[in-house]
Amino acid sequence: MRKIQGSFLSGYVTILVKGKLPELFFQDCINQGIPVWNIKKIAPNQCSGNIKLNHVSIIKQIKRNHHYKIKFTKKKGVPFLLGRFFGKKELITGLILSILLIIFLSNIIWKVEIAGVPKDLEEKISKQLTNYGIHPGVWIFTTDSPGEIQKKLENDIPELLWVGVEQKGTTFFLEGVEKLIVEKEDVKGPRDLIATKKGVIKKMYVSKGKPQVQLHDYVEPGDLLVSGNLTGSLDEDEEESEKDPIYVVSEGEVIANTWYEVSVTVPLETNYESMTGNQNKKYYLKLNDYQIPIWGFRSADYQHKSVENKVNSIRFLKWKLPINIVESTISEKEHITKMRNKEEAVKIGIEQAKKELKLQLGTNATIISEKLLHESNENGKVRLKLYVSVEEDIVKEQPINTKEKKEKNNNE
Repeated sequence: MRKIQGSFLSGYVTILVKGKLPELFFQDCINQGIPVWNIKKIAPNQCSGNIKLNHVSIIKQIKRNHHYKIKFTKKKGVPFLLGRFFGKKELITGLILSILLIIFLSNIIWKVEIAGVPKDLEEKISKQLTNYGIHPGVWIFTTDSPGEIQKKLENDIPELLWVGVEQKGTTFFLEGVEKLIVEKEDVKGPRDLIATKKGVIKKMYVSKGKPQVQLHDYVEPGDLLVSGNLTGSLDEDEEESEKDPIYVVSEGEVIANTWYEVSVTVPLETNYESMTGNQNKKYYLKLNDYQIPIWGFRSADYQHKSVENKVNSIRFLKWKLPINIVESTISEKEHITKMRNKEEAVKIGIEQAKKELKLQLGTNATIISEKLLHESNENGKVRLKLYVSVEEDIVKEQPINTKEKKEKNNNE
């Protein structure tokens, strides 16, 4: 029985043997190690039996030594089923085209869903996605990855606090959170404005409060710039000082000229990479660790290159197939070594120092001028020390303890 197991997978045939004592033919087959089963005596000179498909050639050799007529009456098993199936070219062609059509349609975006945001913001996101080339009917392989789309949306739409992008089959699903712009509440309780840095007053814009300094005054940290007490000081006439003090929340800007010492080091030799703009694209069909080139067979003859691969999954309906299309972008780059002279290094160092200081101070600060205090050249590097003049807002709010002041006035 073991010899005939799996005969349906490998295929078997039923043969009809005609002649005198046909059962002797099957006996001869068995003697030569060919399994035969389901042997039937149909007539005195006819006998049938089953043999495996791969033994047919041996059967034909055995027949040459006998005077029997052999006829193949039945063919069964997987090989014959496949043979009949592949013999129907119209059916095969229609099936292949249907599968390709389903794969094609399964890799097209049919729907873009946006949730979690108001209608106006949803329309803005939808318009931005269209600019990115993401809309119903587009080929999925031509779009950016969900992570890249998420970064673009967060950068291009400031109203979004967060957005999640996910591809579910043929649907792009986006869920966003609107950035709530909280209006600045009025500060409760009176406030003074004091200086946070030393400097010379250049501009003043006071909307509430009583200025305590004037233009071109020199101030140091902690000096009172704008007072929240609108009543006169004790040095003024008694009638004014006896009035109940009036306190407000001081508001305004006090722009002062401040100074900073900044140190920076610039190498005379610089190395960097630059893209030449030459590119070559190749496409592969990837199955597990194997890649089959399907487009772009010409090799890019670049001495230095950067390779970026974009892997796109192929889908069949809602399932991901173990086959991917890889878009490989090969970009030419060049390594550049440049020697700077002393003057160039000093100029670059000054610009670098100004940029670093600007990052520390914020966008509201304005650099007015810079002066080179010290310069040295050691070990292929230029070291600079700069004196930088800046105009910036130096105010800081400081609460007024009105209760303490009233007690002090009463005691006096």
